[in-house]
Amino acid sequence: MQLAQIRQIEAVGFRAWPASSVHYDGSWAIRMTASHPSKRLNSVNPLDPGDTANMEQRVERAAQRFRAYGRPPIFRQSPLAPQELDQYLADIGWSRIDESMVMTADLARVDLSDALDQIPLKDIGRFIDAALKVQDESAALKPGLFEVISAIRPSKGLFVIEEGTVPVSTAICVHDGALAGLFNIGTATDRRRTGLGRTIIKSALKWAQQHGARKSWLQVEVANTAAITLYEQLGFQEAYRYAYRQAPEQ
Repeated sequence: MQLAQIRQIEAVGFRAWPASSVHYDGSWAIRMTASHPSKRLNSVNPLDPGDTANMEQRVERAAQRFRAYGRPPIFRQSPLAPQELDQYLADIGWSRIDESMVMTADLARVDLSDALDQIPLKDIGRFIDAALKVQDESAALKPGLFEVISAIRPSKGLFVIEEGTVPVSTAICVHDGALAGLFNIGTATDRRRTGLGRTIIKSALKWAQQHGARKSWLQVEVANTAAITLYEQLGFQEAYRYAYRQAPEQ
């Protein structure tokens, strides 16, 4: 994927999953969110492969900012990050963790003929309760998730599949122009491999297409081979990868 296309997806991604504060040091976007520990919401995101001036001083300034904020210093290294910066971080002992893949799909080529016409939830609190239950995550994350989801400015669809009154699958779809991003995709552990993930993704994509989206994108950890297989079956293909560099413990 060309850098211009990567920049577009990265920009849409920032709007779709907004940090509570963003500070720029040159082209390095420093995203910080006190209410949620997500690395994507708490990381330095270099956005220009040529922006390498005063790297050493800028890395230290960013690290100090994160420590003052009570967060571990982390750089998110996409193809927009300078290779020299990645090498420098490696040389000073920053570990490379959690490689992820960004995948895209042309919605005109995704078979949505059997997709359900599902009406998205309007109740953010109800969606978060369902998502935390489905993904077996702590209720302590609810305030932070509520802040993040409430701050999403593009059109968003919150999708939940229930069996009786029990949530079994969730997804968020953020429609921004021609692009639709999928987030928070999850299926209850005891209900996986039953088609629920495919069903909720297709419902979300159908909703996005009806609202004018032409292309969808999502992020998935490279280690999650089961999810990647599902996304490939639906028509998604790898676009680019990113990983994190985390500072050594102080």
